[in-house]
Amino acid sequence: MDIDAEAAGGSGVRASAMPIVIGQAPSSDFNDPLGLMQDCHRRIERFLQVLLVVSKSRRGEELSADERDALETALRYFRKAGPLHNADEESSLFPRMRGSGSAEAAAALLTMDHLEAEHRLTSAWHEEVDALGTRWLENGTLSREDSNRLCLLVDELDATYRQHIALEESGVFAVAADCLPADAIAAIGREMARRRDIDSLPLSATSRCAARRAAAR
Repeated sequence: MDIDAEAAGGSGVRASAMPIVIGQAPSSDFNDPLGLMQDCHRRIERFLQVLLVVSKSRRGEELSADERDALETALRYFRKAGPLHNADEESSLFPRMRGSGSAEAAAALLTMDHLEAEHRLTSAWHEEVDALGTRWLENGTLSREDSNRLCLLVDELDATYRQHIALEESGVFAVAADCLPADAIAAIGREMARRRDIDSLPLSATSRCAARRAAAR
């Protein structure tokens, strides 16, 4: 199940002159929640690329049908799936790492605090991007002032996400894969599923990432 494409309201949408396809299928599932979080990162990167291309190529001018579809889908993704992804980390992953008693997890505490602060910052930026993008879709054009503000916000998001995602994947996800037991990782997957109103999952007792870790020993 492509949970992020579902949240965005569709899949396979191609924007005119855009070098990506929206809504690609994830390589992981809820049995591998850490892998699924990384899949969400790839979608963040792709949908952000849509916002970058549309905002900078059109500069508030009238959009083609394909560009409108791409902008609508990207805005919807960040509006719906973005908060879910933050909750996956802040409500399911980070608390278990903080309570794990692992020295590696303890060393990552400041990193997690920093990441949570950036979630607040990027969420505020996304709210403004959503308001500007919605205004563009409703009115057909944007003023120069609004267009410049949209481009600035998207640039800020791009720069922040590049560092944020790299830090999460190397400084948090990798540590979690090493320090969290299989039952904790399985519980994270169940919580992620429930967050998306998916109640029945064929979750195994040992997650895929835990199985990979055991095989490497």
